Amino acid sequence: MKTLFRMIGFLALLGGTAVHAAGGDPEAGAAKSALCMACHGADGNSPSPEWPSLAGQGADYMAAQLALFRQGVRDNALMMPMAALLSEQDSLDVGAHFARQAPTPREADPALAASGERLYRGGDPVRGLPACIACHGPQGLGIAPARYPALRGQHSVYSYNQLKAYAAGTRRPQGNDIMQVIAAKLADDEMRALASYTQGLR
Repeated sequence: MKTLFRMIGFLALLGGTAVHAAGGDPEAGAAKSALCMACHGADGNSPSPEWPSLAGQGADYMAAQLALFRQGVRDNALMMPMAALLSEQDSLDVGAHFARQAPTPREADPALAASGERLYRGGDPVRGLPACIACHGPQGLGIAPARYPALRGQHSVYSYNQLKAYAAGTRRPQGNDIMQVIAAKLADDEMRALASYTQGLR
């Protein structure tokens, strides 16, 4: 477990800003993003709390997730056919476009924010829970080299649902099972608190 904490701490030192895809063309991505807008918003801020906002998200992270949808690793009836329409370059371009958009500021539930902040910033060493801040940064901007996603301003409903999916094993990250390990140790109220807290991050 100490090795896990050291690895997370090292990754946190690598950077704290959202990823921008080196091979993505944001101008081309703007033209290719028309299919995305119905669910994720014209500016990447999703109108539905069930669907993720993409504004300000790491570009390479988005491209990697689209690849997982294309490969069927991430199983989602809505996203899989959409991702199948995009080439690898299309995905990089779309990711670069949405990465340049500004996320809409959202508020945390005051009843949940304090407990969410404690877990996000301090984890729970007794249970072997690392602090979320190590991988997602103090402002929830993510870590570029590791392709850890930005969480700031993300809909709490979506974030909560993803934590549930990690805990249930229905969402499996490639090459790193840390989210499954962490989510499996979280109680339902802790997931809700974390999701609410990150929604309010600026």
